[in-house]
Amino acid sequence: MPAFLSIPPLAAERYIVHGFSTVPMGSMGLTHATDPERVGESRRKFARSLNVRPETLTVVGAVHGSEIARVDRAVPLVKEVDGLVTDRPGVALFATFADCYPLIAYDPHNRALGLAHAGWRGTEDGIAKKLVAMLKSEYGSVASELRVGIGPGICGDCYEVGPEFAERFPPEVLKPGAGDRLLLDLVEANRRQLLEAGVLPKRIRALEFCTFESDRLFSHRRQPDGSRFAALVVLR
Repeated sequence: MPAFLSIPPLAAERYIVHGFSTVPMGSMGLTHATDPERVGESRRKFARSLNVRPETLTVVGAVHGSEIARVDRAVPLVKEVDGLVTDRPGVALFATFADCYPLIAYDPHNRALGLAHAGWRGTEDGIAKKLVAMLKSEYGSVASELRVGIGPGICGDCYEVGPEFAERFPPEVLKPGAGDRLLLDLVEANRRQLLEAGVLPKRIRALEFCTFESDRLFSHRRQPDGSRFAALVVLR
């Protein structure tokens, strides 16, 4: 069993490398870490497992919004954003998660790449559409040529939310839960945004792996201790 997870169509792409860390690799989250140096070492080991130089990790601040920034060189942290785009080989985009969804968008024609952190707030604010728009504005990407991967997160059968979400999301991505609760399908919500932005259905692939159900990934709903898994993607 591999130490990290990947999305098969993206793994087959010649000019990018990507992966999602698993519990045995350790927590990748620094914000609530009791031992930051241990987290730093876990991040370095994860990078090396993908043959990526740890000093090139460029970390998404992940503030549960929808702002996306362009990066042209590796920097340790880009604050106040939930997504990054680049066309520079060797700039490793990196973000941490614990139920929210990683979105990876790759433009093989212009050799450009994006990584976003899609929680319910970012999804409500259209982060998937904004990722596509950013690749278009910065690199001339055409939506129909993009290859998009949706990484692991809490699935639509497990993500219970309050009744007020009926006013935040379309009914197609919600279903009844216990009592007045609702179940929110963030994969479908983001997939619909990508389709509206012009991404072709056949070029969107979701990794069917629920963080709440699987003990291979960290989940805030299951274990709210600040532990996080990571997504890493880089142009060769």
